[in-house]
Amino acid sequence: MDHFSRSWTALLAAVAGLPDEDFARPSGCAGWLVRDLVCHLVIDAQDVLITLVTPAGAEPTVDAATYWKLVEPPTGDDPLDALIPRLAAAYGEPRLLRFHLDDVGSAAGRAPGLADPAARVGTQDEVLTVGDYLSAYVMEWTLHHLDLIAHLPEGPEPPAETLAAARALLERIAGAPFPAAFSDRDALLVGTGRRAPTAAEKAELGDLAARVPFVLG
Repeated sequence: MDHFSRSWTALLAAVAGLPDEDFARPSGCAGWLVRDLVCHLVIDAQDVLITLVTPAGAEPTVDAATYWKLVEPPTGDDPLDALIPRLAAAYGEPRLLRFHLDDVGSAAGRAPGLADPAARVGTQDEVLTVGDYLSAYVMEWTLHHLDLIAHLPEGPEPPAETLAAARALLERIAGAPFPAAFSDRDALLVGTGRRAPTAAEKAELGDLAARVPFVLG
């Protein structure tokens, strides 16, 4: 839960510190501007609030790693993916989008502190503990923090401890460690297809090279 809080707090702070002109720059999510990514974060925050108040009585069906499904790279045809840019544009001014994220995001940041980590919740037709759900979202927040600053050289990096936690979770999903020579940031970017590995990195990946990227959904 500490990693959830740190990763989300850092991401909210990074968005809050963006100059208005940066909202029109590309993000690390293919086809999305920074403003589109920020709009997606509003929806993510709503999902966290909804899930934490959706109790489930059944046994868990997934944990923090198996919560993530391996999917095909996005094509832009998904209705929600296509809706996000229209929603983001509807805000008109970055300050309105920034305000909405701060409002909903602050609530999503406080909610885990009121939840029992061992309680079970339901989302996406799965059941998992609150602790596992929040651990899974460390991956979401950390990857989207990297997406946010992908074309913003001066943007603040995610916290080192949450980069490490996200890498550890990705290695659980992969069923194998990434080479020790890879920084946590590079393991996440290459491992999720946010950038292609160099020839040297491919050689270091060994058998894992044939399995990356792991596109998560």
